Amino acid sequence: MQQNLSCRVRHIVRGKLALIFLSCVLAVTSGTTNAQEKVNRAAEAGDRGGLDGQRYRVIVSTDIGGTDPDDFQSMVHLLVYADVLDIEGLVSSPFGPGRKQHILDVIKCYEKDYRNLRTYSESYPTPGQLRAITKQGETESAPYAGVRESTEGSRWIVECARRADPRPLHVLVWGGIEDLAQALHDAPEILPKLRVYYIGGPNKKWGPDAYQYIADHHPKLWIIEANSTYRGWFNGGDQSGEWDNKEFVKQHIAGHGALGEFFNSKLDAIKMGDTPSVGWLLKGSPDDPTKPGWGGQFVRAWDRPYSVFNRLTTEDDQMEVFGVLELVLPLGDEASGKPTAQLTVENQMLVGHAPGDGTMRFRFCPKAIATYRYAIHSNVAALDHKTGVITAIAPRPEIAWKPSSRFPNWWTDDPLPDFATGEHFGAQTVSRWRLDYLRDFEERLNCTAAPNNAAR
Repeated sequence: MQQNLSCRVRHIVRGKLALIFLSCVLAVTSGTTNAQEKVNRAAEAGDRGGLDGQRYRVIVSTDIGGTDPDDFQSMVHLLVYADVLDIEGLVSSPFGPGRKQHILDVIKCYEKDYRNLRTYSESYPTPGQLRAITKQGETESAPYAGVRESTEGSRWIVECARRADPRPLHVLVWGGIEDLAQALHDAPEILPKLRVYYIGGPNKKWGPDAYQYIADHHPKLWIIEANSTYRGWFNGGDQSGEWDNKEFVKQHIAGHGALGEFFNSKLDAIKMGDTPSVGWLLKGSPDDPTKPGWGGQFVRAWDRPYSVFNRLTTEDDQMEVFGVLELVLPLGDEASGKPTAQLTVENQMLVGHAPGDGTMRFRFCPKAIATYRYAIHSNVAALDHKTGVITAIAPRPEIAWKPSSRFPNWWTDDPLPDFATGEHFGAQTVSRWRLDYLRDFEERLNCTAAPNNAAR
């Protein structure tokens, strides 16, 4: 009964977030003023999330079923909050083995818990409704052009965006951004209707061409580009005792309904790297990325870093981490026929693009601050067995004080060291809410395990 009461109370009301942000002491006066403004904004921020009665339209694009099990965890989390969001689409957008079936596998677990969940809220969608909005999206990284052809997933984004509903459509990108790029290419008029939360970082690494297409052709898109802030969901914060990533799963997730057991079977520790995008809609001010909430707190983006070299790079060459590097290499006079080339860097093999202007082009996005070495294999002598080096460095903190006029609705990680966890910029703006969002998730999972007796 205590468990049921806890669930019932949590569904009815949530206390206000204590919106007092970390103070920042900088050496320069402008920096101090900037930090104080953030403190003031945080103190004034209100809660306009899904847990406070607002209903947001949502499409999730996910690479679930790929090499990282965290999308399974994030999908479990999403579904136990499905009663406070209007979920309109679940799109499989993987870079490799993930497929639509992996989403359906989670829905199958949801179906087992559905009867109990419905006793707490009649707003939970039926399993059949969720299956009907599950679509297959792009399964390969985009070519150099950034788009290829429409998919069931990209067409669904367009269809949902064109609906007469006056509310914006929130597109949460957990994997490849290819389907979003394709949707904007096919129906650019939907852009004003979209609000995008993009889990970048490693996902951007695998899809630089689709990303660059959006930056080049749709710079006015409303988008949060979270390249490292999202890591605060599992890095930092209070991880003592039961709040430890593994201990929390052991005590509060494993064995809690079919969904909790499924979560634990995929990974017995909290990662949930895509969940901040959902947290963004649950607690905070989703219409204002500068204000705090479970999904983090962001700054207006500066010009999107894009480094072009007309030669092989060396150890002296640097670029901004999470930026896009483009190599434009001359083929030489001996190139003939159809030139091909592949660039290998870490665990990636990038296919070169020959536009017919006597060059071979490659795009690469570094996911971490590090030095990257690459090698090229080609049927063109001028490129074959050539090697190079590029170093990815952190952005300067003051760059955030110069928001880009070209990207007026683009937001990204706060580069101030005060809000970082190690090298992960902005992570503390998520991890500071760790106990709040984990307690809430625990109580939601409790509702899967037993019905609300008071509702009978």
